[in-house]
Amino acid sequence: MPPKSIKIKQSLQRYWRHNIRITIALLFVWAIVGLGCGILFADFLNEFKVSGYPLGFWFAQQGAIIFFVLIILIYAVLLNSLDDRHSREIQDLTERDPEV
Repeated sequence: MPPKSIKIKQSLQRYWRHNIRITIALLFVWAIVGLGCGILFADFLNEFKVSGYPLGFWFAQQGAIIFFVLIILIYAVLLNSLDDRHSREIQDLTERDPEV
């Protein structure tokens, strides 16, 4: 059985792997919405209207900003959850062996 310090190091590595995974996924969504919907798919989206404006124009002007704020909110919620899980895991490891 590995020592507690190794388990804590493995826990930290898992934490950062999850953190990077969340960040990359949200950056991908941001790129799709910001670049894809506002520029690349604008011609297709302009066939649809939102409040009288073409959807491609709406994404380029307001939609990307709204989605960016939502992505920040989602990131904060996901990272708070990840931090809580990681904190409990570290606490469990250190309570079993306070010398670590």
